[in-house]
Amino acid sequence: MANKIIRASFFKREPITCARELIGAELIWGDCSGRLVEVEAYAAIDDEAAHTFTRPSARSFIERNEAGAAYVYFNYGMHWMLNVLVKGAANGFVLIRALEPLKGIERMKSRRGLNDVKNLCSGPGKLTQALGIIGRHHEMDLCSDPHHCFARNPKMVVDVVADARVGITRSAHYPWRFTLRGSEFVSRAVKP
Repeated sequence: MANKIIRASFFKREPITCARELIGAELIWGDCSGRLVEVEAYAAIDDEAAHTFTRPSARSFIERNEAGAAYVYFNYGMHWMLNVLVKGAANGFVLIRALEPLKGIERMKSRRGLNDVKNLCSGPGKLTQALGIIGRHHEMDLCSDPHHCFARNPKMVVDVVADARVGITRSAHYPWRFTLRGSEFVSRAVKP
């Protein structure tokens, strides 16, 4: 069965469920795509690591956008980061952390200036560079355009591992990082 676009209804649930169920899905971005092998969930309420804890702009982004919208921001003045908005019983975001490249690999290599396929998209800043995701993609609807979307086989079953989120100091104890078990394409190995 072919992959189908993940529609907005998928993102009208809470962030942890959405994050876990995105593992194994495909992120299609123009002529490039990759299988999601690592994501992190962020809750809009009571999660000190989420932008909504300190940034009024993140809270207003949630108010003015629908579930499935792209939340793209420039991190530490160095890298663009791609998140998808989740609006359900609990609002929040899913940060796209790592992909296994599937299509457009030569273009990704050119954008990243390297040949090692395992390192093309093995981190949130790396994958946005490889896919060409920048600030103009902020607030894009990721649930209707077949050229900029998530897609998955509804019958797909994957082995997902939950782990602590990485690269944060506040609310770091939550096991809201989800990875595809055994993937060589994750940004950081899962703690045993």
